[in-house]
Amino acid sequence: MERRLAAILAADVAGYSRLMEADEEATVRALSACRQVVDGLVANHRGRVFGSAGDSVVAEFPSPVEAVRCAVDIQRELEILNADRPEDRRMRLRIGVNLGDVVVEGENLLGDGVNIAARLETLAEAGGICLSRPVFDQIKKRLDLGYEDLGEHAVKNIAEPVRVYRVLSEPEAAGKIIGETTRAERSWARAGLTVAVVVLVAVAAAIAWLRPWQPAVEPASVERMAFPLPEKPSIAVLPFDNLSGDPGQDHMADGLTEDIITALSQVSSLFVIARNSTFVYKGTPVKVQRVAEDLGVRYVLEGSVRTSGDQVRIAAQLVDALTGNHLWAERYDRNMTEVFALQDEITDRIVVALRIKLTEGEQMRVHRKHTRSLAAWNLLGRGVEHFNHTTKTGNADARRWFEKALEVDGRYALAYALLAWTHWHDAFHRWSENREASLERASVLAEKARALDDALPDVYALQGAIHLLQGRFDAALAAGKKAVALNPNHATNTAILALILQNAGRPQEAIRRFKTAMRLSPYYPAWFLEVLGFSYLAAKQPDEALVAFGTFLEREPGAVHAAHAHVGRALAHHALGRDDAARAAVAKAVEADAGISLTHFKKLKLDKTRAEDESGLAVLRSLGLPE
Repeated sequence: MERRLAAILAADVAGYSRLMEADEEATVRALSACRQVVDGLVANHRGRVFGSAGDSVVAEFPSPVEAVRCAVDIQRELEILNADRPEDRRMRLRIGVNLGDVVVEGENLLGDGVNIAARLETLAEAGGICLSRPVFDQIKKRLDLGYEDLGEHAVKNIAEPVRVYRVLSEPEAAGKIIGETTRAERSWARAGLTVAVVVLVAVAAAIAWLRPWQPAVEPASVERMAFPLPEKPSIAVLPFDNLSGDPGQDHMADGLTEDIITALSQVSSLFVIARNSTFVYKGTPVKVQRVAEDLGVRYVLEGSVRTSGDQVRIAAQLVDALTGNHLWAERYDRNMTEVFALQDEITDRIVVALRIKLTEGEQMRVHRKHTRSLAAWNLLGRGVEHFNHTTKTGNADARRWFEKALEVDGRYALAYALLAWTHWHDAFHRWSENREASLERASVLAEKARALDDALPDVYALQGAIHLLQGRFDAALAAGKKAVALNPNHATNTAILALILQNAGRPQEAIRRFKTAMRLSPYYPAWFLEVLGFSYLAAKQPDEALVAFGTFLEREPGAVHAAHAHVGRALAHHALGRDDAARAAVAKAVEADAGISLTHFKKLKLDKTRAEDESGLAVLRSLGLPE
C-alpha cells in the first residue's frame, strides 16, 4: 500500500434532507452553485476533490494551512451567496479538517486521516469549521484566526479520543485561543502531581466506599415502565432549572427547553416526549429513573440556566436511564448577547450526541431560528407562559406579548403563528364578539407566518384548524398532514390532525392518531379525551366512548366542556340500548351548563357527515335535551 501524510477537508450541507423535502428543484440548483464555489476555492488553494456524494465533499491539500484557508474562504463566500436567500433556504456547510496518514488507492484516499476529518465535520455547527489537534498545532501561529478548544471527543470507529478546535473567523477573535490550558496552568498541574501521590492512599480507600464503577443514577426498570419502550430511541427533555434566583427568568429556561424539544421532535428516527408532558415535572425534584418509567423512554436530558447581569451559564447532561450512566454532559459560559449562538451550539451538540449514541449517524433536521432578536424572543417566551393556560384572560394576555414581539421583529414567523392561534381560540371558544372576524384575522396572520417560513409545522396545524372551522375538510386534512410530516413527534399537531379526521368522517383514522398523540404526551390535555370519545361514537364503538368520556369527566368535572362529555355519554348509552342512563346523562349535561341545547350543538357541529349530525340531534331531542 502507498501511504502519505495529507491534510483532509470534509464538508457537507447542514439540514440537506429538510431542504430537499421542502423544495427539491431549488435545493439541487443551490447545491450546484455551492459546489461551484467549493470546487473553485479548492483548486485555488492547490487542493484536489477526491470524493463527493450527494451533499458531501472530501478534498486533500498539500498543507493544513492551505486546507484551513480554503475552509475559511468557503464559509465566507457561501455567506455572500446566501445573503439574498430566505433564512430557511440558505445552504450552509459544516467543515472538518484533519492532518493524518492516508492510504492511496488510485485517485481515492482512505484511512483514519480521512475518517477523522469526516467525524470533525459532524461536530461543526452550520457555517462552522472544526479542526483536529495536529492541524491546530500547525496553523495556530500562521493564520490570523481565533480558536476555541472544545476538548476531547470520542468519535465513531476511532479508537482514541480526538481533541477538537473550533475556528473563530471574526476579526476581533484573531490570535485568541479560548478554553485552552495555559503553560502556567500546566506547570501548576505538574507541581500538583507530587501532592497527588501523597493523596493516592486516601483516594484508594475512598474508591472502595464510593464505588465509581456503579451507575451515576439508579437505573430504570423496563418492567415498571408505564408504556412499552418504542422500537426507536426515545427521549424526554426535562424543563431546564432556572438557577438565577429570579422567577422572571423562567421564560428563558423554558424557551431553551422548548427549542431543544422542537429540534429533536423533527427527527423521524427518534421518539420524543411532548413539552406538555415533560413540563409537569417543572420545579419538582425528580429522579431520572422515575421520569423514564412514567413516560416510557430510555434517555432523559436535563439541564439548568443561570443568568447574572449580562452573563449566562447553561449546563446539560444526557442520561441513559436503563443503565444509569451519563452519555454526554457539557457546561457553557457566555455573554447574554450570544444567547442565540449558544442555543445553536447546544442544540448542535445535543443532536450530535444523539446521532452518535442514539441514531447511528442518521441524517437529522435541526430547528431553525425564527428571530435573531433577543428582545423579541424574550417577549414571545413571556407570551407563551400565558398562552398555555388556554383561558380567555390568558389568551388575551398572550396576544399582547406576541404583538410586542412583532413590534421588535416584524419578520418573526413563529410570533405571527402564535398570534394567529390566539384569534383562532377566540373564534373556536366564542370569546370574541365577532367569530367570523376573529377567524379571518387568524387566517391572515397564518398566511403571513407561512410566507415568512413555509417549513414551520405550527403554521400548517394552524391552517388545518382554520380550514376545519370554515368547513373546508380537504384543505384542512392536507394542512394537518403536512404539519405532522414536518414534525412527527408533535403531540398537539397530531391531535389536531385527529380532530380534523374525526370531523371529516374518518373516525378510525382519528382514533389511531389520538392514540399516537397520547403516547407522545402521556400527560396529554383533557380535550384529547373529549374528541376521542366522539370519534369512538362515530366509529360505532360506544363502550370505548363511555370510557373516554368518563376519564375526561374524572379529570375535568367542572370544565367548560363537561356538558359536552355528558351529551356524548348520553349518545353512547342510547347506542347500547340504555335510554334511562342516557336521559340521566342529558340531565347531567343541563346541570353542568344550563345554556346547553340542540341549537347550541348545531352551532358547534363541524362534521362533514350532516346526515349523522341530524340523526344524533334527533336522538338528543328524544332524550330530553332542550331546543
